[in-house]
Amino acid sequence: MQPFRYHVFVCDQQKPEGVPCCSARGARKVLDALRAEVAAQGLAGQVQLTPCGSLGLCERGPNLVVYPEGTWYSGVSVGDLPELVRSHFANGHPVERLANHDAAAVRAEIEINKTKMLAGMQAKDAAGALPDDLAQTIRGFQDSRAILTGMELDAFTAVGDGASAEQAASKMATDARATGMLLDALTALGLLAKRDGRFYNTAVSARYFAAGAPDDARAATMHTANLWQRWSTLTDCVRTGTSVARREPPDAEDRWTEPFIAAMHRNARERAPHVLRAVGTEGLHHMLDVGGGSGAYSIAFAQASPDLEVVLLDRPEVLAIARRHIQSAGLAGRVTTRVGDLRTDRFGAGFDLALVSAICHMLGEDENRDLLRRCREALAPGGRLVIQDFILDEDKTAPRMAALFSLNMLVGTERGASYNATEYATWLREAGFGGVNHVRLPGPSGLMIGAA
Repeated sequence: MQPFRYHVFVCDQQKPEGVPCCSARGARKVLDALRAEVAAQGLAGQVQLTPCGSLGLCERGPNLVVYPEGTWYSGVSVGDLPELVRSHFANGHPVERLANHDAAAVRAEIEINKTKMLAGMQAKDAAGALPDDLAQTIRGFQDSRAILTGMELDAFTAVGDGASAEQAASKMATDARATGMLLDALTALGLLAKRDGRFYNTAVSARYFAAGAPDDARAATMHTANLWQRWSTLTDCVRTGTSVARREPPDAEDRWTEPFIAAMHRNARERAPHVLRAVGTEGLHHMLDVGGGSGAYSIAFAQASPDLEVVLLDRPEVLAIARRHIQSAGLAGRVTTRVGDLRTDRFGAGFDLALVSAICHMLGEDENRDLLRRCREALAPGGRLVIQDFILDEDKTAPRMAALFSLNMLVGTERGASYNATEYATWLREAGFGGVNHVRLPGPSGLMIGAA
């Protein structure tokens, strides 16, 4: 079977720093540029590109292999790609100057590199050294902290279309020497480029992290920066069994609200289409969005059903943000806001659908039981309750993000956690719901649905 004219394997193997590998020689840039070039020359339907592990010619990367011929190319640069795509993929003529012609020599080189790799692995193992991937995970906070500091100081906006460390420091009101060190680290992480002593945004940072970016994620990312201090208390939280960082200065809530809701808005806009497909809007006329935050789900459901009216309940400072999004979507007449406390308030009655998205993880077990009982009271006969949240597997060790998010609730709430489907189903049935169903969605979260 040959569903594509060509299948190209591009080595993107990452190895420890200092060890020759295609990744260190720019394989990711080559792969991204190759995808773009194949599309630009109208060959996307004929050429399948697949990143792969080591091809064994580590000192001469980036390497790629083209099948069905089995042509091995080495030392491929971004500048070579227009010729390679045009000559080989479009016209069937391999680029001889880049190709390896001596199969025996290639095999011998691969065996030599394999022997070196195995010897190095055995030496590390004999010395009791940590595996590279584990060591990198342990040090992962360094990458994160450098990026978050760049966000807090708005370094990517300061760099703009190009700036020296001194120029960026002047805009950021920071020390020039330290700023240069930060910008160098961000360059090493691939979020800046450096040429002749000047720094420039990459495609990624220009898209997400600079002021006026097409998909400006600065406000949402600041929520992660705000989490930093809380996560640093994890050890004490495990000792005590609850958050130890909830007593914060009076202005802390104001500083947290805007970034937090911005982060939730980005997440909700991404998740909303999946939730809509799973839940549907047929027969819906009145919907309650409990703790609806930015209004992203309320807006998505209202846009999908012109007959639907939505009540969004949240705190006053959150509703001020939600109303901006609702107004921008032109839905002020059908999505209304109501000030309320989801922990204590009654929600009314007669709703066809109640949505509880990203709420249950903030609450303890008894609080969730109470919340679901009050949601049941608010539903009309035959109405549905939809819980959208992280849902752990039965032994609570997966999915990975849900398990880690449970720790996020430990450091930030009194009794919050991630829960599994059995716990949710038990609470729903106790509250009087039937037809309880666990719906898995793409991504880290899922749905629990019950019928009134």
